[in-house]
Amino acid sequence: MATVATDREHHFSIGELCEEFGVTGRALRFYEDEQLIAPLRRGTQRLYTERDRARLAWILRGKRVGFSLADIKELLDLYDLGDNRETQRLRTVERCRVQIASLERQRRDIDATIAELDDFIRLLDRD
Repeated sequence: MATVATDREHHFSIGELCEEFGVTGRALRFYEDEQLIAPLRRGTQRLYTERDRARLAWILRGKRVGFSLADIKELLDLYDLGDNRETQRLRTVERCRVQIASLERQRRDIDATIAELDDFIRLLDRD
């Protein structure tokens, strides 16, 4: 992956991050508006740092597992507390456990609904 190098720090263009993560430029600008990432500006060009890149990976993982953007922002903001990310780690584990419990309840509800539909089909097929 090509990066733009300035002041000995690597920066990524919006196109590079879009390609790497399979997102649109619009999505990146939205995450910026929501203060989830904060690219540097050189005129109208956005330059994304390794921090932005890591935060984007976090955002996308959080979305995949069903976290709200508010939850994701809260967890990301815990990174800078200065406690070696311990609070962030503990809160993330807690949120993951809550999400797992919610998904397990949904799975039970779905399984019950499927069983009810199967019973209904059997009843209707007897006629």
